[in-house]
Amino acid sequence: MVSTSFAREEVVQGLVRDASLAPSLHNAQPWRFLYSRGGDCITLRADPGRTVPRSDPELRSLHLGCGAALFNLRVAAQNAGFRPVVTLLPDPDDWQTLASVSLRETAQTLDAGLWRLYGAIAERRTGDFPFAERPIPVDLADLLIGEARAEGARMAFLSGWHLSLVLDVIEEAELDETGGGPDGGETDAARWARTGVQLSDAVPEETAAYETTAYETTAHETPAHSGTHSNGAEADAHRRGHTDGAGTVDGSRRSNGGGNGNGAPVRDFTRGRSQPTIGATTPDEGHLPHLGLLCTEHDHPVDWLIAGQAMERMVLTATREGLATSFASKALERPELRWLLRDPVWGAGPVQMVIRMGYGRLGPPTARRPVGEVLEVIP
Repeated sequence: MVSTSFAREEVVQGLVRDASLAPSLHNAQPWRFLYSRGGDCITLRADPGRTVPRSDPELRSLHLGCGAALFNLRVAAQNAGFRPVVTLLPDPDDWQTLASVSLRETAQTLDAGLWRLYGAIAERRTGDFPFAERPIPVDLADLLIGEARAEGARMAFLSGWHLSLVLDVIEEAELDETGGGPDGGETDAARWARTGVQLSDAVPEETAAYETTAYETTAHETPAHSGTHSNGAEADAHRRGHTDGAGTVDGSRRSNGGGNGNGAPVRDFTRGRSQPTIGATTPDEGHLPHLGLLCTEHDHPVDWLIAGQAMERMVLTATREGLATSFASKALERPELRWLLRDPVWGAGPVQMVIRMGYGRLGPPTARRPVGEVLEVIP
């Protein structure tokens, strides 16, 4: 362990730098970190100045992004030799205090193997481009489902009528967004993209051009990853006749705990339709995106933090295994559409994120706030 306080603070800066590579809605990066020298503890706080009120009035996505940053912090801390102990929402009277992470020596070791994901923090990029028509192995799908479960969430890959329904809902939400904000004004995506403005945390112009759902899904080095979960690039690919063929988890076999979450196989993502959006083509023309729903049992701030950690754990694992990922968040911003995403058959709780995975090209990086802007050190 590091012996001097100065050296320890340098280590903490590195941990916060890694944590800040997490995804967030419109790349808003709505987090701050407070390091207590005396307590040897890092407190994760929400930054109210980085909210996106139109897209996230309940601050659900803010908690998801901060949860993802918290998971990165856990991975980085274990990689640095710590045994971090996390407490969620430690101060019930202060909603901005989201978590505390103790770095003191403890006999408690949680998820000792998390350090293996450390390299993926700096490798992850958003897969904003069409995926190859290459199947995701069943074993890998099962692994990703298990990663979500390890964080207290549930992941289900989609097929059949539920996949068609989710694609319809996403399409409706994305078509809606093309009309601008609900009052005809600037959208949150436009606010945070800041095309042409030289700001350290702006979304790159080449990324902003693609952002219609604009949930920044990257998580990279200081000029970090690209931004948006599901976006215009995906729709544009279909307009050009390309397919987002992430393939299938498996075209014929069943697996325990894999597939769509209830033991059923996940089939080719093909369905008949030729509208110029995410929904693509006819069964003979290609594959549809490989989509999964991330759900939690309840729908409170603590559940959102859990979902953010599960989301990041899955995406880092996917990155380590060679998958590209992006997110379809626009439909989740409208309560009536978010409710429609749920599958009444397998009875999962509220949907927190729609995740798109497959083998494909990674997107460009997005900028990150300097560590000095998000970290405060106190005695």
